[in-house]
Amino acid sequence: MVGLFSLIAASSLAAQSLPMPNTKPAPGNEIRPAPPHQMVYRPEVYYQLECGGCHLADGEGERKNDIPRMKDFVGHFLSVEGGREFLVQVPGSAYSSFADDQLAELINWIITDGIAGTSKPEEFTPYTAEEVAALRAQPLGKVEETRDVLLDRMRAKDIAIHDGLKDRP
Repeated sequence: MVGLFSLIAASSLAAQSLPMPNTKPAPGNEIRPAPPHQMVYRPEVYYQLECGGCHLADGEGERKNDIPRMKDFVGHFLSVEGGREFLVQVPGSAYSSFADDQLAELINWIITDGIAGTSKPEEFTPYTAEEVAALRAQPLGKVEETRDVLLDRMRAKDIAIHDGLKDRP
């Protein structure tokens, strides 16, 4: 009996996932869209495609899911040793579907024109595709530990930690 039930359930699932032989895509959907790394968008669109889902559209983050705020904070990483590397090596960046030049453009936008806001450093050297490629080749293994070290370095420079995760001085 169990075997028969499994066979019926498997057949039902397979039937739901396979299109009918004569099914055609809806008008306008005949050609599959290219993946993000093959498209050219403004950095704001890149942000919405791969960052905004977790960090939210305005960069506020989400405390209940341990997603740190980027808005008015992310630029502070550039003022401490290891912070520049961290912004590329953090899994959301390192493993994104973007090409290296797209990721460089996105992070440059976040820092200069986008989410960094009041945390934007006075001097900023834009990321290049080559730098991003080299850093992505060394993704972080211990993200939280690395982040905590960087936050301690910020505290040592009297930078207030307003990352939205914990009440921190």
